[in-house]
Amino acid sequence: MKRLRLCRFALLAALSLAAGGAAQAQMGPITSEPAQGLASPEQSAGFPKGRYHELDQLPDWGGIWFLNRRDPAAGPMPQPPLTGEYRERWERWREQVQANDGVELRSRSNCSPPGLPRIMQLAQYPYEFLFTPGRVTINQEAWMQTRTIWTDGRGHPSLDEFTPSFHGHSIGHWEGQTLVVDTIGISDALEVGEGGKHSDQFRLVERIYLSPDDPDVLINDMVMTDPVAFSGPYEVSVSYRRDRHGVLIEFQCAENDRNPVNENGETLYL
Repeated sequence: MKRLRLCRFALLAALSLAAGGAAQAQMGPITSEPAQGLASPEQSAGFPKGRYHELDQLPDWGGIWFLNRRDPAAGPMPQPPLTGEYRERWERWREQVQANDGVELRSRSNCSPPGLPRIMQLAQYPYEFLFTPGRVTINQEAWMQTRTIWTDGRGHPSLDEFTPSFHGHSIGHWEGQTLVVDTIGISDALEVGEGGKHSDQFRLVERIYLSPDDPDVLINDMVMTDPVAFSGPYEVSVSYRRDRHGVLIEFQCAENDRNPVNENGETLYL
């Protein structure tokens, strides 16, 4: 059965603003050296030959993974602890959505992907994790997105030299069987939570690991910080269930993208 390719954004629910968690993320300083930590260029992900045996030490994340839907009894997902003008902008967004029967008017195409962090929280479309020397690749069925996490020891580029993007720049390392991922450079045009925005100082740290209670459950503990837009850290934990024999299905949103555009350049719904 084909999965539904178009979905409406009914956003009246879960619009109450809640404070984020209080725990601090354990993060090092952002480095301006693009290859810091590499003893030689041959250690980078671009030179994998002779190193595939290293992958045998990593955990088994084979198959594809579907997000476990949040238990309704737990209530809506808490919203980011927005502050200042970012809180005011969110309140105006909420009023607009409520006045428009739950439909959000967007300034970009409805076929554009949500980007981080929301793309790691999609309930409808599965994920695939691929390990190669110096790199973890995440394929996401929705929008056929590919996310790269560098694990070859490189650092982040300077934000002055990096163009913000849907996935930003992710570097990771393994702490035992846990993949720790640090991401910066996510476009501030993207949402975090429902309708909230962040600044160019936004940072996402993820700890991804198999559940100790069930090897077919993968957990992603996310801590988001933004010294400009947030009053404190914002924590979200999600889990995914494994389909060992599943495959990703081609997703081509633009093929049927017929949403009209109003005089302000905002995409509308049919």
